[in-house]
Amino acid sequence: MTATVIRPATEEMVLSLSCPDRPGLIYDISRMLIEHRCDIVESSQFSDRSASSFYLRAQFRSADGGAVDDGRLRQSIGALAEVEGMSWRLSRTGDRPRLLIMVSRFGHCLNDLLFRASSGDLSVEVAAVVSNHPDLEGLADNHGVPFHHIPVTPESKPAAEEQLMDLVDALDVDLLVLARYMQILSPELCKHLEGHAINIHHSMLPSFKGARPYFQAHDRGVKLIGATAHYVTADLDEGPIIEQEIARVDHTMSAEDVTKLGRDNECLALARAVRWHTENRILLDGQRTVVFR
Repeated sequence: MTATVIRPATEEMVLSLSCPDRPGLIYDISRMLIEHRCDIVESSQFSDRSASSFYLRAQFRSADGGAVDDGRLRQSIGALAEVEGMSWRLSRTGDRPRLLIMVSRFGHCLNDLLFRASSGDLSVEVAAVVSNHPDLEGLADNHGVPFHHIPVTPESKPAAEEQLMDLVDALDVDLLVLARYMQILSPELCKHLEGHAINIHHSMLPSFKGARPYFQAHDRGVKLIGATAHYVTADLDEGPIIEQEIARVDHTMSAEDVTKLGRDNECLALARAVRWHTENRILLDGQRTVVFR
């Protein structure tokens, strides 16, 4: 038997859902929340008419100074979901999802995420940092975050991924963040992490592959550079896009200037993607995402 959990009255909750679209859905969902004495404080919805799909995010709190009965509310949502063919998630705004950040030798995205987490800009808990190189252990140590060095070679890759998944389970990780982790994950691992892993890459793919892409872009005289944060899938760098950031480049900038600007783009796009995911603002729409900012 599942125990009923009574939440503090001051705590707000978030319901996000997707289902086939039909007239009256917003009314039925709102009525259900009202019946549980919930006051909706923020609501966003989107109907994808091409796919006849409906998406909603509602943030709410107790309407009468009492506490939201988490167990009873979940039962009501579950009953509605069964009728509507609905995928849903209920969370609390006070939750601090646990992140595991993976990195190789470039530390800008790691440094940005660790600072945002420690300053409260991101409401998350960084459970650990994992790297295939030891270079950034000091950065993790400075933030009091455990660092795990898991070397990866073609021969050791299966064992390394098994060690990684053992960490994910042992640390109760909610989201894996590839913050410039320069290793390709196996299709099996990508499938296991589906919807719970975010990657960042420069948006010039596939134009400039390989080493020093920003130097390649500079040599070609590009005028815009960018970065893309997306969910990890077995299709390399082709998962559902969450956020993109761009910056303009001109002829006065050196290759080093372009690289610095590109890394700023990567930090911004990745931080936004992590925030929106951990605030339950992202829903999948096929190969696209619906992001309720």
